[in-house]
Amino acid sequence: MAPVKMNDPRTTRVADLQPGQYADGSALHDIQYLECKLILKTDEFTSPAGFRKYGKLVARAAKDCGVGFDAAAAKGTRPAVREVQFLDTEDFRLYNNAFILRRRVRFEDGFAAEEPEIVFKFRHPDQQQAAEVDVRPNLPADYRVKFKAEALPLKDRVGGYRLLYSHNVQFPLSHAPRDGDRMAMERLAEIFPAMKVLQRSKGERISLVNQTIVEEVLQDLGTLDFGKGVTADANVALWRTRGEHLPLVGEFAFQVKFKRREDVHDKARERVAKFFIRLQQIGGEWIYLGATKTGMVYRLNGNPPQSHE
Repeated sequence: MAPVKMNDPRTTRVADLQPGQYADGSALHDIQYLECKLILKTDEFTSPAGFRKYGKLVARAAKDCGVGFDAAAAKGTRPAVREVQFLDTEDFRLYNNAFILRRRVRFEDGFAAEEPEIVFKFRHPDQQQAAEVDVRPNLPADYRVKFKAEALPLKDRVGGYRLLYSHNVQFPLSHAPRDGDRMAMERLAEIFPAMKVLQRSKGERISLVNQTIVEEVLQDLGTLDFGKGVTADANVALWRTRGEHLPLVGEFAFQVKFKRREDVHDKARERVAKFFIRLQQIGGEWIYLGATKTGMVYRLNGNPPQSHE
């Protein structure tokens, strides 16, 4: 991707979806989130001071780009801790076909602060293909669909971005059926019909990817204000293995939510892109190119799977 021309905000637009519908006749989901992510090396994240150090880079990039940054609400806060598990077949069939199944729970003072959350997603560089996969579960209880455009740096250099499209559904574990074997592919395909194309034979099961539980240490940094009513909370995180505390990867992220694409003003869109690229430029030594957090977990034991990331 060529460098973004900041005097042309149209270069930051995501193309419109082609009309379509799911099997039940409902319209394709459209993007309502833009999440910008920088995957980071872990060298500096040995204590909360590393988070604060990166926060200063964020403040500097915001100032350089005329973006508001209010760190008052995050000042003095402690890092939050979440436990993350990825589930897949032995041959990583979900991930190799652009699906991700994740379980996550937040902890406070050493104890679970809420019930686990289940996230099922299809993530792909083709927006139309991502939209056309119906991730909705077969559940009587409530669930939430989130369709995101995810901006990441280019794979080979800083100073630009590439897009992945993440079509997610999430719900608390208590909303999942209690009957049957939740780890059986056959049962999962009943809960997530989109997974039916992945099942090859009876008796197949999923398990913890690389037998690894991830501990995420997440620090809020503050709120970015891109103008025209577009704001985003920013945070930085460290992923490490639970038990061994082996550092895996860090991440800086912020997310913008909107009801309709046309609600996001061109000036705000331009500032988002300008800030995202400027932060890469002044903090290039922090950035881990060509990686995602999920990909790092899948690659722990070598022989990386073939993903669409």
